[in-house]
Amino acid sequence: MSSTRPISEILRRRSLVSVEPEMSVRQASQLMASEKIGALPVVREGRLIGIFTERDALVRVLARGLNPDTTPLAEVMTADPVTIDARRPFKHALQMMVDGGFRHVPVVDGGSVVGVVSARDALEPEA
Repeated sequence: MSSTRPISEILRRRSLVSVEPEMSVRQASQLMASEKIGALPVVREGRLIGIFTERDALVRVLARGLNPDTTPLAEVMTADPVTIDARRPFKHALQMMVDGGFRHVPVVDGGSVVGVVSARDALEPEA
C-alpha cells in the first residue's frame, strides 16, 4: 500500500460502522467480530466522542473483571480520541499511531467521523 495515498481512498471501499455510548461492551464486541473490525467510533448526535477498541475490551473490561453485558462503552472507551482529516496522506496516520502508541485513528471529514484507519491498513494491497 502506498502510504502517500489520501486516507479517503482507503475508506472509499468501506461503510462507516459506529455506535452509541450506551451500547454494552458485549454488543460492541459482537459487532466488531461480525464486521471484522478492531475499533468502533463512538458517536452521540452525530459527533465523535470516543473510540472503543479490542485493546479497550481486553485492558479496561476483561482485565478489570467488569461485566461486558452491563458495562456501557461510555465507561471504557477512549474519550476524545486524536483524529485525522480524510484528505491527509495515510503516512500521517501511521506516524500518529507510532507517536501515540495506538493502532486505530478515527477519520473526520468536515467535522463528521467517516471511518477508522488502522495499522493493519498498511499491510493491505492497493485496490
